[in-house]
Formats: sequence, structure tokens, C-alpha cells
Amino acid sequence: MRKIYLAAFSIVFFICCSKEKAADRNKAFEHYRKSFIEALWINFPDYAAASGFHKYDNVLVVNDATTRAKQLAFIKSNLDSLGNYDEKSLNPGNFTDYKMMGNMLKSYAFGMEEMKSWEWNPAEYNVSGPFAEILNGSYDFLSVRLKNISLKLDEVPAYYAAAKQNIRNPTREHTELAISQNTGGLSVFEKDLPAMLEKSDLSAAEKDAMKAKTASAVNAIKDYVSWLQKLDNPTPRDFRLGKKLYDKKFEFDIQSAYTSSQVLEKAVAHKKELHEKMFVIADRLWSKYLGTAPKPSDKNQLIRQVIDKISLQHAKPELFQQAIEKQLPELLAFIKQKDLIYIDPSKPLEVRKEPDYMAGVAGASISAPGPYDKNAKTYYNVGSLSGWSAAESESYLREYNDYILQILNIHEAIPGHYTQLVYSNQSPSLIKSIAGNGAMVEGWAVYSELMMLENGYANSDEMWLMYYKWNLRSTCNTILDIGVHTKNLSKDDAMDLLINEAFQQQAEAEGKWRRVCLTQVQLCSYFTGFTEICELREAYKKQQGEKFRLKDFHSKLLSYGSAPVKYIRELMLEKQ
Repeated sequence: MRKIYLAAFSIVFFICCSKEKAADRNKAFEHYRKSFIEALWINFPDYAAASGFHKYDNVLVVNDATTRAKQLAFIKSNLDSLGNYDEKSLNPGNFTDYKMMGNMLKSYAFGMEEMKSWEWNPAEYNVSGPFAEILNGSYDFLSVRLKNISLKLDEVPAYYAAAKQNIRNPTREHTELAISQNTGGLSVFEKDLPAMLEKSDLSAAEKDAMKAKTASAVNAIKDYVSWLQKLDNPTPRDFRLGKKLYDKKFEFDIQSAYTSSQVLEKAVAHKKELHEKMFVIADRLWSKYLGTAPKPSDKNQLIRQVIDKISLQHAKPELFQQAIEKQLPELLAFIKQKDLIYIDPSKPLEVRKEPDYMAGVAGASISAPGPYDKNAKTYYNVGSLSGWSAAESESYLREYNDYILQILNIHEAIPGHYTQLVYSNQSPSLIKSIAGNGAMVEGWAVYSELMMLENGYANSDEMWLMYYKWNLRSTCNTILDIGVHTKNLSKDDAMDLLINEAFQQQAEAEGKWRRVCLTQVQLCSYFTGFTEICELREAYKKQQGEKFRLKDFHSKLLSYGSAPVKYIRELMLEKQ
């Protein structure tokens, strides 16, 4: 009997010691993680400001050889430090952070040493955004923010001097974007900053000093724009990334359980499924919109003709932003009625005209506060149609017709990006917010569109047909992006895909071509994240059985912040 007691005591003692050692290892990792974040902000102060951490707002990083060497040393040192931790000994939350930190550092190193976009993308150099964010912030007194801006202004000439030194054989497309965005961003320094300066309680001497610095910054920006316009570059770099670089970037940016080739295969199959569903609905709606007109034998042509008729229902150009603002309370009311997800009413959302320095890539977007600035406003940026021709405006508004505009608002705002990013900021782990995974962020927004319609939102054949058209967008985004950057898909073939298979308007298709020329991989995040979240929901539903509740699924999914879906899946399906 005594031997049995001793054996039992030994087992308990061993378990207790193991638990204590695991706790110590996790505490050590958490201490390191804290110091890692502090050092991260020192090396990447603009990233810190975007996350709501404003201690280094007075610093403007000049991207020269010295800075890159310093940043690479930080990256490699911390990759070595991560190697000191046994990932299997970490608890689930720390394990996910460990993986995300490693991915972040490797992604930075890849960008600096292999992709080297700082050499061929002149649009990476633009000071307008960081200055505007400080200027429009509400996290401190205006005088404090202006003093930070004053110190930051000192480095603007050196910033653009380094840019000119770095750029070698840039792409034509990124050069044009840099000229456009830097020119648009001048308003921050010529209009916005002087207006705020006059409102401030800074002394006359301080104001005069800032005016002189601002004038110097404006000259540096104009000089950079002029330099780009005159740049002798007879054989510009191809904007296409190529398969080798693309696959690496896909791995770092998407962090999917699937490779880019597997995602492409899924997207092609999904496109076929959507076409079949759309034909059934379009065929049913034919007589309603086209009367007794003969039906075309080509199924896609039939779908296209019905969509074209429905698309005539849209807002007027001057009322486009108002139409968006009007719909947001309606979406919120539906979510409350159906009890789909909790949305914190204390987190402000404001619809605004897209700032000029952001223009030229996406027509609608969300600018969300970081985890350090949780109560600041989230901005829904809406592209302006001013200056567009009547034909361009009509094409754009047919794309964002009365039905699709509702889906856009679900995606960008409620319960899409705005909602998910509010949850992400509440995550107890800063890493899951500041190193947020784009496929989770975009995937949730795409998933939320389907989820709302599944639960009866604006239920009609027209809405479902337009939803499937919209869902084709994220599906074809993936086919387009991988095709263009790894398979040399031509513009003609890309336009055929977007117009004849995704049923997009000419203006939308032209805009998407422009976007795929300027970005890489990001267009895959929508479909990839959507696919993985839908697969996770089905697996979780099967595991929970009768206990499954949709609102509980959403709350648990979003509680992990913006971690990659493949890690969230492991945590949610972990056996208790």
C-alpha cells in the first residue's frame, strides 16, 4: 500500500512540476513579447502610430542604407530570440503569437532583402498619410500633436532625398501612382496643416517656425514629383511579381492552410458553382425584366442581360455618400433583431470622403484605430465621383447599384470590417491586433455578406443574384491576381474574365486591372479567408451539434483578434 501511495505522490508531483515549468516558460515568453513590441515601435514608428501608439510620432524614418541595416539587425536578432522558445511548451494564445511574430519578422526580411519594392515602387514614399493621421487624431491636445509634427517635418527633405537615391528602374504604374498620390497629398501641408495651426494656442514664434518647415516639406514633395515626371526610365520594371516571389509573399501575407495553387483551384471551382446558381435565378427573373424578348442560348449572356437591367437602379452621383450613410442604421437594426452578433454602440463610425492621399487604389475602405486608441473613430472612406464624366459615373454607379451598395456596406462596415476590427482591438493579445492577418480581416467581411443573406436580410431574387455577382468578385480577384502575377495573364484576358465571367461594369474592371498592377497577393485574401471561415463554421457546427449557436460562433471566432484562420481553427476545434 505504501508503494502505491508513493507512486501516486510521484505522479502528482511530476504533474505539478510540469505545470509550474510550463507556467514559467509562458511567463518568460510573455515578458519577451512585451519587450519585442516596445522595440518594434522604436524601429517602425509609423507602424506604431497606425496602431494607436503615439510615443514616437515626432520621428520620420528616412529609408536609407543605415536605417535598413538597423531594421534588419532588429529582425534577425528577434528571430534568434524566438528560437529560444519551444513552441510546443506554450499555451494556445502564446503559441499563436509566437507563430505570428515569426511570420511578421520573416515577412519584413523578405520584403527588404528579396522583394525590394523600396527600389521599384516610388509610391512607397509619401509622407502625407502619417502627417494627416496625427493632424486628425484626437488622442492628445492639438498643441502636443503639432509639436510632434514640427519635429517630424525636419526630416521630410532627407526622406525624399533617400527615396531618389533608392529608386532604380521603377515600374511605370507605381511611378504614376506616386506622382498622383504625392500631388494629392500636398493639400495636407498647404491647406489642412495651416488651418489647424491657426486654431492652435502655439506661440507666434512656434507658428512661424512651423510655417517655414511646412514650406520646406512642400518643396521637397514637389521636387520629388518633378523628379519622377522627368525620370529617364526607357525599360521600366514589369509590375508582375513572378511566381517565385509571389508564392513567398502569398505564404507570408495570407498565412493560409492552403498554397496559392490550391486556392486558385478552389476559386475556379467556386466560380463555376456561382455561375450555375446565378443562371437559375436570372432565368426566373427574365420575364420580369426583359418581358418576351428571346433568351440567349449562352447562359452567361442571359445572366449578364438580367444583371444589366437590375443595375439601372442606383443612387445619383451627388447622393452616393448619403445613400451609404442612410443604410448603416438599417443594417444595425437587422443584426439586433436577429441577434447575430454584439456590436458595441460606444465605438464611433463616420462616413467621409476618401482623402486625396489615399485615392487611386480602392473605391471604398475602412480606416480603423489601433489597439492603443480603441475609442477613436473608425472612418468609412468613400471615393468621390467629382470630376468624372457622365459615362464613367454611370458605369461606376451601375456596379454599385441599390442592391450591391447594401452588400458593400455589410462588407466595409456592419458587420464587416468595422465590427471585426473593433473586436480585434479588444483582444488581450496585442500581437493579434498589430500583426493582424489580412485573410482573416477580409475573409470575415466576405463571410458576413453571406451570413446576413442566409439570415434573411433583404431577401429577394434580385438581392441573391447581386450577392452572387459580388461574391464572384472576390473569387475572380484570386483568379486574376494569381493569373497576372504568376501566369502572365494579359490585360485583354483579364478584362474578359472580369466583364464576361464576373459580369462587372467596364469602369469596375478597369479599376481592378489598375489595382492588380499596383498590388500583389492582397486580392487573394478575400476568397481565401472566406473559404477558411466557412469551412471552420461547418466543422465547429458539427462538433457542437445541438449546442451550436451562430452568435456564439461569431463571438468566439472574433475573440481571437485578427489571427490567421488556420490558427483560430486549431484553437476553436481543440478538444476540451
